[in-house]
Amino acid sequence: MHRFLASIKKEFLLLLRDPGGLIVLFLMPIVLVVTITLIQDATFKSVSSNSIEILLVDNDKGKLSDEIQKSFADIEFLEPISQFEEIPLSEEKARQLVASGEYQLAIVIPEGLSSELQKQIDKNIGQILEEFEGIADSLKVSDVERNLMVSKVVKLYFDPITQETFRSSVIFAVDKLVASIETKSIYEAFEKELGESESLRSFNRDNFVKYEQINPSLSGESIIPNSVQHNVPAWTLFAIFFMILPLSLNLVHEKGQGTFIRLQTTPTRYSTIIAGKAFLFLIVSLLQFTLILLIGVYVFPKMGLPVLDVGNQLVLLYTVALSAGLAAIGLGILLGTVFSSHEQAAPFGAVLVVLLAAIGGVWVPVFAMPDTMQIIAKISPMNWGLEAFYDCFLRKGSLVDILPEIGLLIVFFISTIVIAILYYEKKKAI
Repeated sequence: MHRFLASIKKEFLLLLRDPGGLIVLFLMPIVLVVTITLIQDATFKSVSSNSIEILLVDNDKGKLSDEIQKSFADIEFLEPISQFEEIPLSEEKARQLVASGEYQLAIVIPEGLSSELQKQIDKNIGQILEEFEGIADSLKVSDVERNLMVSKVVKLYFDPITQETFRSSVIFAVDKLVASIETKSIYEAFEKELGESESLRSFNRDNFVKYEQINPSLSGESIIPNSVQHNVPAWTLFAIFFMILPLSLNLVHEKGQGTFIRLQTTPTRYSTIIAGKAFLFLIVSLLQFTLILLIGVYVFPKMGLPVLDVGNQLVLLYTVALSAGLAAIGLGILLGTVFSSHEQAAPFGAVLVVLLAAIGGVWVPVFAMPDTMQIIAKISPMNWGLEAFYDCFLRKGSLVDILPEIGLLIVFFISTIVIAILYYEKKKAI
């Protein structure tokens, strides 16, 4: 016990004398979480609060284009622009503005869209009413007109930097808008041909199928996710695992100074040495987590960000943080044991943390990855920790729900420590 406490004291003094290491361990996680959350929160709010300017080129000048412009203007987060420098937009000018990156989207309504759509509607209604007694005579379309009908193309110019999800959303919105206008025109055509009968006036035109967004949780309550609840777990986990770098470099530095050679002349076992390091850095990881929780609860609201809601999950959250810290410590000690120079440990440790974060779902959600990467993600300890944090923050799970992830993290810690000790003993014997 005396040797263990002496080892902890040694590691504590070394950490205090390393201001750069303290900055990496405490200031870097705070800056990282705050910066990423601010950026992500702006993205979360961009659709609902910030207006997005889109270019709208109207070559149709008809009823349908008027409806489209009116519909876009009614959407709070869209601001359609039909003029540039007080000159009506042309398709070529809109293309140049999007290509230069000044605007992310331009919608070009083709000439004759309204008239061709009306002809198409008349043709369809005419075919339906042909079976009735002479009702469709006024709506019949000649063979010549039918042959002249061609599909109209609404062109969407996207800035190359726009993501595929944004493109798909815009295409879906435009398609839905045109479809709703077409449906409205069909009703009007029927009313015009059949007369404004009582049955038509009372016909329900509201959407029969409606949507309700529900975010179920394991506890049964409905959860409304926000940028803070998504980013705090992910980037806190990244900060905890970044502890690999100073921990492994600490071990490598002691080798270079000859500290290990001097320790070998004492009856102190290697397991006692790394136990002291593990204990101190475990306290560091819990302090990191505590600082970020306090910032999320008390500082984020003052910065205009949503408050971090921990609910009654505090014990479970610290359990996950403890397990993740152990996994990071085990990996750091293993790297510090295997490598013998800063040139080996520093780049490998940094790249490894970034790689584990990338495949673990910290940057890109696992469900959005290809099937092969989703399988690979399951071997990342960051993915285990992230899923456990999400079970606590977003799914409001219980201890039973996070036991598999916690078990994997602890097994990972034990495995890496055992490998490190066996490697050290073998190398010492040689």
